[in-house]
Amino acid sequence: MRNIKYIILDFDGTIADTLGMAISIFNRIAPEYDCKPINDEDWELIRTKRPQDLLRIYGVTNFKLVLILLRVRKEMSRLIPEIVPVKNIPDALTRIKNSGLRLGILTSNSRSNVNAFLKTNGMSEVIDFIYSGKSLFGKDRVLKRLFDHENISAETVIYIGDETRDIEASKKAGIPVIAACWGLNKKDFLASLHPDQIADKPEDLFGCIQRICT
Repeated sequence: MRNIKYIILDFDGTIADTLGMAISIFNRIAPEYDCKPINDEDWELIRTKRPQDLLRIYGVTNFKLVLILLRVRKEMSRLIPEIVPVKNIPDALTRIKNSGLRLGILTSNSRSNVNAFLKTNGMSEVIDFIYSGKSLFGKDRVLKRLFDHENISAETVIYIGDETRDIEASKKAGIPVIAACWGLNKKDFLASLHPDQIADKPEDLFGCIQRICT
């Protein structure tokens, strides 16, 4: 039986429904960076590709990525009141919290954006800590920095995310991972990486956690 004490979640796409907004912002600024915009018909392609591959498809180099992420963050900070939680995620997280587990957020978004979102949507009391870290292809290293910062043992953690890189990072960090199928990547694509559990909807998360713990 695992001695799980912490549930750490990705933010964009897993908790906050930000994907449409992020794409809209990217499309508006893409010409400034000589990048290819994302068309409506590309949505299914996006959901079946790793983030690393998408960057190449849309002409985003590592240098451009840093600049674009900063722009998207800045634009998003002005649109916080328009960002809504994923349907039923507040109740799902409250249930997890009430079971005695601590909840944290790991994000490449800014702490100020996340805090503003939580406050706007009445979720501040549900989340115990937020860790903002930048490392698109080394999320396992960001996870380990989070563990050090919060004095958390990897043996006590479950991670929840909606992207292939969340599963890859969790496996490298040696922690169980639940794939959230309502975000960026499709269920079949996420399942191909063999996460410990798959949640089709937020209401499934508590059961997924229980199965990992037993």
